[in-house]
Amino acid sequence: MSTEDDVRRPCLALPGVTERPGWQRPAWFAWFAWFGKTLLARIRVEGVLTVKSGEREAHAAMEPDIHFRTPHHGRPPLPVPVRLERVDPVGLAELLAESHRLAGGTR
Repeated sequence: MSTEDDVRRPCLALPGVTERPGWQRPAWFAWFAWFGKTLLARIRVEGVLTVKSGEREAHAAMEPDIHFRTPHHGRPPLPVPVRLERVDPVGLAELLAESHRLAGGTR
């Protein structure tokens, strides 16, 4: 089980990441000199985090108790909703690192 603090710590440890409200919810944005500011992750509703994923369908198929799809999330890299109560902090940190990479953390 993960909490908002379990999201905050690894997000803020990533290069160029800051926290500010996004859509009236906690959100983490990354700044890349070659790309600008981009959304890395945000609390969508209480207990649900969205992160960028290059493998949204695979996540939803392999771990449907953790990940799920919503019809309005369709632009690549595809956001994947994550149920915080069902993901462990290690798995969460891996998802956040992937989101950072996809957001522009590696060129």
